[in-house]
Amino acid sequence: MKNSAIFTIFKKELFRFFKDRRTLVALIMPGILIYMIYSLMGGAMSDAFMPDDEYTPRIVAVDLPDSVGSMIDGETAELTIITSDKIDEVKEQIAEDEQDILVVFPAGFDELVANYTPSGNTPAPNIDIYYNSTSTDSTTAYTYMVTLLDAYESSMTNKFDVNMGGGAYDLASDEDMTSMIFSMIMPMLLVMLLFSGCMAVAPESIAGEKERGTIATLLITPTKRSHIAIGKILALSIMALISGASSTLGVVLSLPKLMGDTVSIDGSVYGAMDYLMLAVVILSTVLVFVTVISIISAYAKSVKEAGTYVTPLMIVSMLIGLSGMFGTVASNTALYLIPIYNSVQSMIGIFSFSASIPNMVVTVISNIAFTGIGVFVLTRMFNSERIMFNK
Repeated sequence: MKNSAIFTIFKKELFRFFKDRRTLVALIMPGILIYMIYSLMGGAMSDAFMPDDEYTPRIVAVDLPDSVGSMIDGETAELTIITSDKIDEVKEQIAEDEQDILVVFPAGFDELVANYTPSGNTPAPNIDIYYNSTSTDSTTAYTYMVTLLDAYESSMTNKFDVNMGGGAYDLASDEDMTSMIFSMIMPMLLVMLLFSGCMAVAPESIAGEKERGTIATLLITPTKRSHIAIGKILALSIMALISGASSTLGVVLSLPKLMGDTVSIDGSVYGAMDYLMLAVVILSTVLVFVTVISIISAYAKSVKEAGTYVTPLMIVSMLIGLSGMFGTVASNTALYLIPIYNSVQSMIGIFSFSASIPNMVVTVISNIAFTGIGVFVLTRMFNSERIMFNK
């Protein structure tokens, strides 16, 4: 009878959500929008900060010495030599984004370099490079020229080389890069998205029914108030998980596009056990979120009021999620008794391949225990006519 009553409430809540197509669209749409926005942001940033694949730096030079001129590859850069009387004209072209860079060498540059000694009183020969930092092409050409001149300077006083063997010196694997990015970003995003999913469904289910007066019909039935609380929390958790899963999927799929070619991200580095542990942590976290928001919604007189009360909790949750970006995985098991913080630390451990099974168990048990306490509190609130009927 007990399980039947809980299942009836559970089924009623799910039916109420699933029969309303607008609600389903509202739950799934954030994931689609996140994917589209992050993908567009990645493409826009790539276009803004990276030149075209066929781009060739346009270099205008004054008094270019042969030593430097021989280093400029005509296939990778377009070189134009001008006289000093045209410097102002080219500067104006650079400011108008009609030219990339202007490089002005001192007259007799090679002779000045040959005669220069660091211990002498004369200053080192100076090369002026004019560019436009707001232009991607100009900035790229500037970087190209500075790199070339640095190489030229090193070649004159070269005593040793660094990483000139032509091998692969960065030993970080795709797994290392993915774990670093995911452990920094994903806990914060997951907490934020899961909380948003819970916030989207819980206030409407309780505060909304109070506001419409329909909760009175439910409370006068022979069903125990604790069964009503459990049934609602389970149903709301399912709906919140759907919303959170949609948003999380949108983030994961769009991250490679958002990061661009500079960072290699591959979600396949995580195995089935990693995703299983993550699913258990997420489920227990959603139970806590739904329970807390349900209690707040039961106290509020309307959906709008519930949203106002829940907002500070959302900010706190986001701040706790941010903690993953500024530290390592907590080793003190006692810290895994703290709701939300324990989930964030467990997620960091999973994404960084350093998860502790005992701490994970403490996290899940702790979250379930807090959910049980929340169900008890919500039941007491359902039993209070003053709270449920706003007397």
